[in-house]
Amino acid sequence: MTNASTTSAPIGLVLIDTVNEIFSERGKGYPGFKAEFERIGTLGNLRRLLGGFRDRGFPAFFSPMSYTDEEYTHWKHRSGIHHMMFDNRMFEAGSWGAEFHPDLAPGPGDVTVAPHKNLDVFATTDLDTQLKRRGVEHVAVAGMIGTMCVESTARSAMERGYRVTLVKDATAPEGGPDSYEQMLRRYALIAHDVLTTDELLATEPFRRR
Repeated sequence: MTNASTTSAPIGLVLIDTVNEIFSERGKGYPGFKAEFERIGTLGNLRRLLGGFRDRGFPAFFSPMSYTDEEYTHWKHRSGIHHMMFDNRMFEAGSWGAEFHPDLAPGPGDVTVAPHKNLDVFATTDLDTQLKRRGVEHVAVAGMIGTMCVESTARSAMERGYRVTLVKDATAPEGGPDSYEQMLRRYALIAHDVLTTDELLATEPFRRR
């Protein structure tokens, strides 16, 4: 789905889990996404996407995930994804894995929201407050995992009244190309626009001087 119409409100970039655990070769989650990252060009597209927003002075909001030892051991109702992460101590607070990947880390003028604990970033962080403080009504959502945190956060943003663009080549799902196509079909129902990095950076807000 491509619809290049935009609003006049500022556009903000929400980047989810751009951390070593997922994007660095030594990360615990990286092997499960390596093939799709290479097929889609995810890391390179994320770099270009972030650079495009910074070049135009549009805000970028970074949302990392991390869990403390107390959360690993005392989380009461664990879902399947919790078991996967907790049993492997993924996204451990204070660890190298929970740090931002050096190519996808916040810089001057960027916003780092509180670490999220659920798939929907809005549910357990100050993202909504940070967006509203800056007058952002249109969000572009990218990062990982495409079928979990990215999808859940985009759905929540839509339901909260934001205009939502999902950047389909700056994320990846679990699984291969079939999972990717299924993900895009769901994106078309959730988002106002589903665009590639190049398509988004060619829209009117990025051309405006």
